[in-house]
Amino acid sequence: MLTIIGIPFGIQTIKLGLVALWPFGTEIHTAQDAPNVLTTIMNIIWFFVGGFWIMLTHIIFGILLYLTILGIPWGNQHFKLVRLALRPFGRVVE
Repeated sequence: MLTIIGIPFGIQTIKLGLVALWPFGTEIHTAQDAPNVLTTIMNIIWFFVGGFWIMLTHIIFGILLYLTILGIPWGNQHFKLVRLALRPFGRVVE
């Protein structure tokens, strides 16, 4: 967030971190003005810069947590975070 170009990416990282901190009770929805060119371009940049690796770690941790019965609710939360990690721009967390 030190540059003007990095501020939107930093905001999305903070949004992802807050949901990862307390995922229970949060819902991820598409914003009203989401399908525009800018959010699509930003999501493509996000995917190649680090979104793929964040998504991959949530998938791996979700699968590992599904190995036990007590881990299934946390695994569900990791799978919910996969969608946000893949395309954070144009999403609203409630």
